[in-house]
Amino acid sequence: MDRTAAIAHIQDSAKTIALAMMKIHPALSKLGDAETQGDCIKALHEMTVQLEIVKKKLIKLQKNDDSSLL
Repeated sequence: MDRTAAIAHIQDSAKTIALAMMKIHPALSKLGDAETQGDCIKALHEMTVQLEIVKKKLIKLQKNDDSSLL
């Protein structure tokens, strides 16, 4: 697997993770426990922030690769 394929694989996996996390949010309101719901929302937010960092790093890496072609 070369760098381009690795970036594509990671981006695809990140998208899958993000979609799965979006499915968790609606179920949280059904837990019936405000503290647990709040803690889970906080944790999901932190995970989303970290996932966005990964995605932004990959975009930056792609741009660096593209600029080397010039």
